[in-house]
Amino acid sequence: MDFSYDHHCFVCGEKNPIGLMVKYTDMGNSVIEGAFTPTKNHEGFPGYLHGGLASTLMDETMARSLNTLGFHGMTARLEVRYREKISLEEPVTVRAKVVKHRKSIVDLESQIVLADKTVAAEATARFMIVGKMDDPNISHK
Repeated sequence: MDFSYDHHCFVCGEKNPIGLMVKYTDMGNSVIEGAFTPTKNHEGFPGYLHGGLASTLMDETMARSLNTLGFHGMTARLEVRYREKISLEEPVTVRAKVVKHRKSIVDLESQIVLADKTVAAEATARFMIVGKMDDPNISHK
């Protein structure tokens, strides 16, 4: 699946000058991965990624996983568990997958994985479907 990045999304939009500029890869089976290297601009506790930004990364990656089903969605519920510190200037992988899809509700899971393969944070979420990807009235552009 090709993703559009020419909008103002804080996580992936190329038109957002203060955004995170994450690019995603469709790994198949509704699994999405993105790479990110936090900088001093993303700091919370000195030397580490702000927890809210970690949550934001997982939330957006789950939204992109939902896109693989052909839908746009919005977060209805999000639960995050932080397991390890996420150091600045060290690359991480953020991934998400669809767990269950019912009519207008989709359950998803996400993780932030450190370079040494340690899971630093994980999230579960429920998204509500707000439209189809091919709906011209709902666009990332």
